[in-house]
Amino acid sequence: MKEKIIKKATDMFLKLGFKSVTMDDIACEMCISKKTIYKYFSNKEKLIEEGTEVIHQNIHALMDEVVAKNLNAIEENFEIRKMFKEMFQSFDHSPAYQLKKHYPEIYEKMMANEIEDCNKMFSQNIVKGIQQGLYRQETDVESATKFYYTLIFSINENTQLESDAYKLEGKALEYHTRAIATPKGIIELEKQLINYI
Repeated sequence: MKEKIIKKATDMFLKLGFKSVTMDDIACEMCISKKTIYKYFSNKEKLIEEGTEVIHQNIHALMDEVVAKNLNAIEENFEIRKMFKEMFQSFDHSPAYQLKKHYPEIYEKMMANEIEDCNKMFSQNIVKGIQQGLYRQETDVESATKFYYTLIFSINENTQLESDAYKLEGKALEYHTRAIATPKGIIELEKQLINYI
């Protein structure tokens, strides 16, 4: 039952907003009593916290699937971007923006996890791109990684509409790739930009 509550509540939070969905709404939607929800979660914040952890795990499982396809480094980044679009396209408002605004403590905790995971993933992507001759040999992997995730997180936490965030993320990905790409990498980037428009 706990997993069902988390799943339903998380769907509702993402679609309708973390602030606007109440425990009553969740109970009503699931045709259960509010008491049943409180049996597993002492308050709404606990439910949001566990829900964001599930989202975090789902995102990273999907990212691992993309990495397992063994695409070239630039194509991999675009494929992950496509995955995010499919995952969040039905939402009007950016979940990250809402979470930061209404539940900053939960947002901070989630971001600490995200930064750690993205740091690892973006670094691996840059190393892979260097090995494939798509990114320049002299690229400072640590700095390039930090620049990129700082850009992406800043867009997500400061952009209210999901559609606007998606467009800006695309620009950030192009900017990041152009900054470290070799001539061969630029050719691959141009190909991806055409495929994903």
